[in-house]
Order: sequence, then C-alpha cells, then structure tokens
Amino acid sequence: MTVYIVLRLAVILVMVAQFLNGNFENVFLCVLTLILFLIPTFIERKIHVDLPDTLEIIIMLFIFAAEILGEIQAYYITFPYWDTMLHTLNGFLCAAIGFALVDILNRSERFSIELSPIFLAITAFCFSMTIGVLWEFFECIMDQFFLLDMQKDTIINTISSVRLDPTGGNHPTIIRDITDVIVVTADGAKQALGLGGYLDVGILDTMKDLFVNFIGAVVFSVIGYVYVKTRGEGRFARRFIPQVVHSNEGKPEETEQSAE
Repeated sequence: MTVYIVLRLAVILVMVAQFLNGNFENVFLCVLTLILFLIPTFIERKIHVDLPDTLEIIIMLFIFAAEILGEIQAYYITFPYWDTMLHTLNGFLCAAIGFALVDILNRSERFSIELSPIFLAITAFCFSMTIGVLWEFFECIMDQFFLLDMQKDTIINTISSVRLDPTGGNHPTIIRDITDVIVVTADGAKQALGLGGYLDVGILDTMKDLFVNFIGAVVFSVIGYVYVKTRGEGRFARRFIPQVVHSNEGKPEETEQSAE
C-alpha cells in the first residue's frame, strides 16, 4: 500500500533525524509508531478480519498525526485544535470497531440471537466512549506519576470553589477577573507566571476530549444504524466496518441478512 510505505519512510527519516540530534525519547516514539503501523496487518492475519482500505489508511494517518506530528513536531501546541480533531476521529473509529465486533457476531450463523440495529448502534457508542474514558484515565496516570502534562491546561479568568469559603462551609466562593497566578515555593520564593488568568489543570481539557469523542461516536453510531437497516445498500459505512474473512476463500464474509 502506497500510503503505508510513504508513512513508514517518513517515520524512519524522522527517527534518524531525532537520533542524530540526541532526542532518544523521540526515537522511542518513532519505534512505537512503526510497531503500531503493524497492528492492522496483525489483525488481518491472526484474527482473520479484513479491514477496509479506507479504515486502514485512516488508522495509520491517525497514528502518524498523533505520535509524529502531535508529539515530535509539537502540533498539539502549534495548532490548538489538533488534539480536538484527533479525539473526534478516535471516537468515530472506536465506534466503527465496536460496531464491527458486535455486527460480526450478529451476522454469524453460529449464533441464534439477532440483535436489533438500535442495539448495535448503542453498543458501538458505549464501546467508543469506554475507550475514550480509559484513555483519559491513562493520561491522568501519566500526569500524576510521570508529570508528562498529557491533560493540557486551560487558562480561565473565573473560578468557583467551596475551599475558598471563608466560613469553612460548603458554599462556593466565586473569584472573577483573574489576571495572573503567583506561585510560592517551599523556600518562600514567589513567582508571577504571567498567564493572563488562572491555570486550570487538565479538567476542562478532559471534558472537551470526552465531548468530541462523544460527537464522533454518535456520528458513526447513526451511520451504523442506517447500515444495518439497509443491509447491502449503503457503501459509505462499508469503508469503515471490518468483515470476517473465510479461512478457505480468504474473502470477507458478506452475509446478506436482513435486519428486523
């Protein structure tokens, strides 16, 4: 596949450049990216599931955009909506994978239960959101134990907290028009950060990531629902839904089973 070759060569070139610059952490990211590129092939050969070319290309572009462009080329910082775009796409892709996992079982002759299209759509949505939540758990763990700042901070100008209640009660105290944060270290040194507001540590970024993941999941769940209701007629959804491969024929299983 041309896209796979081009992306792999690009990663190798970046890896060589990072090695020559002594950025060995980025070299590790490049090696990880090359390993992740092998996942679609591994799935097709070991699990006997055929990934549509469109889905496979998007997965590889997603990996490249997240690891090479996002981390090494700092696109997460350069382009404010880069992370948002990737999380939206992640929600869409995970919904497609979750939908395929259930749809493959639903269409198999070995199972007598036939699930309704709305159940398949809900399952795909829940699968995608679960993956999104688990990823946010991972980001939080990395931030807490390794101080990687994967959950990017947000500058806000108004906060409300019960911890600021002068009476020590449970009433939220609001502070508005915050223009800066002053950090006091253990030795008593003070430093004004010049941020232009209060530093929200990760929570708004997490909520934004989950929300756009929600949007991506909903979009594909609707597409999947229509795909099942009009089995065999829609072409768009087929580009994203893996199919079982017959061990004897080596072709995707196309069970034209109508949905009730």
